[in-house]
Amino acid sequence: VQLQASGGGLVQAGGSLRLSCVGSGRTFSDYCVGWFRQRPGKERESVAAISWGGGSADYADSVKGRFTISRDIGKNTVTLEMSHLKPEDTAVYYCAAAATMRDFIRGDPNGMEYWGEGTQVTVSS
Repeated sequence: VQLQASGGGLVQAGGSLRLSCVGSGRTFSDYCVGWFRQRPGKERESVAAISWGGGSADYADSVKGRFTISRDIGKNTVTLEMSHLKPEDTAVYYCAAAATMRDFIRGDPNGMEYWGEGTQVTVSS
């Protein structure tokens, strides 16, 4: 499975951005997919994840109510809609895939099986 992330950029506080993660490989639909982010000087943290069928999602407390993750199985795409962005959301965002939601919920990046390249999100105050 290969993951290709896109959609980062520069936005003012209160603005919105959409991140996309496109997966390739015939087993992509078998994986839970989510986003981690790494802020300057911080460890990588789980932001949001969605189950393989799209029926279950999990969010970090810091983004609940502001971020929405969704999945288009036919297009092998997972989208993270980010709104009401804050300067503290500034980070490199990474798309990741794992067989279960467990390590997304635990916030454990070591449990991820596949990673995409990061995309920078910068929120100015």
